[in-house]
Amino acid sequence: MKKIVIIPTVILIAATSACVSKKKWAELQEKNNNLNTQMAQTSAKLIACDQEKAAALARIDALQEQIAYLKQNNSSLLGTNNELIQSIGNMTTLTKKGAENLEKSLESIREKDTRITRLQDALTKKDSVTLALVSSLKSSLGNLNDPDIEINVEKGVVFVSIADKLLFSSGSYNVTERAKAILGKVATVVKAKPDFEVMVEGHTDNVQVIQRENLIDNWDLSTKRATSVIRILQNDFGVEPSRLVASGRGEYSPLMPNSSTEARAKNRRTRILVLPKIDQFYKMIEEGMKQAPR
Repeated sequence: MKKIVIIPTVILIAATSACVSKKKWAELQEKNNNLNTQMAQTSAKLIACDQEKAAALARIDALQEQIAYLKQNNSSLLGTNNELIQSIGNMTTLTKKGAENLEKSLESIREKDTRITRLQDALTKKDSVTLALVSSLKSSLGNLNDPDIEINVEKGVVFVSIADKLLFSSGSYNVTERAKAILGKVATVVKAKPDFEVMVEGHTDNVQVIQRENLIDNWDLSTKRATSVIRILQNDFGVEPSRLVASGRGEYSPLMPNSSTEARAKNRRTRILVLPKIDQFYKMIEEGMKQAPR
C-alpha cells in the first residue's frame, strides 16, 4: 500500500460582497479548520492501515510456514495409523480455515488500498492544477526579477504579491496605469482557470492615513484598494464577479515589524490569492470514496 503525506491546505471561500465581513472571515477560518481536521483524521487512518497490513503479512508468513511443513511431511503421515490420519485431517481443516481467513485479510487490504488511492488521486489532481497555475502566472508576468512582484505557493494557495508603489500613489486607492497592465496578465491566467476563485487582500503599514471625507483609516484604505483592484479585474478584463473576493487587512498582517522605512514599504502591498473552490475539492474526495469498494 502506498504511503502519502497530506498537507493541510488554506482554503478561502468566495463572498459576493465588495469586502469580507468578520462573520464571513470566521466562516472561512472554520471551514479551513474542518479541512485540516479531516486531513489529520485521514493521516491517522493511513497509519492504522499500515499497521493492519503489517499484521496481516505476519499472519501470511506463519500460514505459509505451516503449509510448507505439511507438504514436506505429508508422505510420512499417510503411512501412520488411523489416529495420525485423523490428525492430518484436522490439520488440513485448520489450514483451509487459515487460507480463508488469509484471503479475507488480503481483500480487506485491497479495499483500503483502493480508498487511499482515490483520496491520493484527488490530492494529486489539485496539486497538479496548482503547479500549472503557478507556471502560467510566472510565464505571463515575465519579469520575475522584479522585487516588487512575487509569485509563490503557501499551503496550497497560489498568490501574487504586488508592492504598494506599483499599484497606487501614496495614500490613494486609484490603480495606476502601469498596474493595470500587470492586472491584465493576471486576469488572462485566472480566466483560463474557471475552477479557481480570486481573493484580493489590501495591506498597509502602521502609519495612519490622513482622514478625509471618503477615507477614515488604514482599514478603510486597505479595503478600498482591494475593491479598486477587483473592479479593474471585473470591468476592464472581464473576470466573472462571482469568483472575486475583496479583503482589507489594514496594518494587522505585516510581513515584518514596522520599525524602518524599508520594512513599512514591504508591508504596504496587495496580495492576489488564486485558490481552488473548496466545494469542488470536497466533491473530488467524496466521489472517490463513493467509487471505492466497501
